[in-house]
Amino acid sequence: MGSSLLTNNPFAVLTFIAAPAILTNATSVLAMSTINRMLRTRDRMHELLKESADPATAREPKFVERADRVEQQATLLLSSLRWIYVALGAFAGASLVTLLGALFGELGHETLIRAVIGAGLLLGFVGVGGLIGGCVHLFHATQLSLLNIREEVALIRARREPQKNAGPAR
Repeated sequence: MGSSLLTNNPFAVLTFIAAPAILTNATSVLAMSTINRMLRTRDRMHELLKESADPATAREPKFVERADRVEQQATLLLSSLRWIYVALGAFAGASLVTLLGALFGELGHETLIRAVIGAGLLLGFVGVGGLIGGCVHLFHATQLSLLNIREEVALIRARREPQKNAGPAR
C-alpha cells in the first residue's frame, strides 16, 4: 500500500469534504430563497385575480400582459428550482463519494479510488451546472419582475397625473 495524503493526514478528508459541503449549504440557501420568491409570485397572482374582478382594472391594456409575466415568472422559478435541486443532490452525492474515497484510500484499492474520484468530479460538475442553470432562470424571472414593477409604476403615475392637473380642491 502506497503512501497518500489521506493515509498521512486523517484530517485531509475534511478538506475534500468541505468544498461539496459548502456548495451544498449555499445551494440550500438558494433553494430556500427561490421557494420564497415562488410563494411571493403566487401571492402576486392572487392579487391580480382579485384586481381582475374590477371591470375597469381588467380592461386596462397592460393588465393581462402583467398577469402573463407573473405566470412566466412562476414557470421560470419552478424551472430554477429543478436545476437547484439537481445541484443540491449532486453536491450531497459528492460529499458521500468523498467519504467513500477516503475509505477506499485507507484500504488501498487503487481502482476503486480512481472510480470514486471520477464519480466525485462528475457529481461536482453536475452540481455546478445545476447552479448555473438555476441562476440563469432566476435572472430571467427577475427581469420579468422588473418589467412588471416598471409597468405598475407607470400606471400609478398615469393615474396620478389627472389628480395633479386638477389642482387643489376648493
